[in-house]
Amino acid sequence: MGKESFRMIANNKKAYHDYFIDEKYEAGIELAGTEVKSLRMGKCSIKESFVKIEKGEVFVNGMNISPYEKGNIFNKDPLRVRKLLLHKIEIKKLDAKIAQKGYTLVPLQIYFKGSLVKVEIGLARGKKLYDKRDDIAKKDQKRELERDFKVKNL
Repeated sequence: MGKESFRMIANNKKAYHDYFIDEKYEAGIELAGTEVKSLRMGKCSIKESFVKIEKGEVFVNGMNISPYEKGNIFNKDPLRVRKLLLHKIEIKKLDAKIAQKGYTLVPLQIYFKGSLVKVEIGLARGKKLYDKRDDIAKKDQKRELERDFKVKNL
C-alpha cells in the first residue's frame, strides 16, 4: 500500500478554542469541478461554517470556496450548502449523539488526501467562558516554562 499525499487546504483553529472536540470523522464532500480547482489554489474558509444532518444526509453550511477565476459560467455560489459523504451507520451514530444536549458538529479542516478532497468534522461540546480562560492560562504557563528552560540552556 503506497503512501498517500496529505495537503492541508483550510484549518478551523477557532473550533478548538470554542469547543471540546470529543470525536473526529473523515468525510468526503460533493463539489463541482471549478470548486476543486479553487481549492487547489487554497481559496477556502471554514471559520463560520457548521454541519447539519437533515433526512439522513449530512450538509456543511457557510463554507466559503472562492469562485475560480477562469471558471466563468461554471462557477457555483461560494457559500452554497454542500453535501458531505459518510456511511449511513456513521450518520445514524452522529445523529443520535447530536440529539443529546450540548453536542454539535463542526468542520475542523479541509485537505487533499491523494486526489480527493476530505473534510474532517468533529463532534463537539461548547466551552463556557471559564473553560476558555483556563485554556489560555495553561497555554501561557506552558510558554513561560519553555522560555525559562530555553534561558537556562543558553
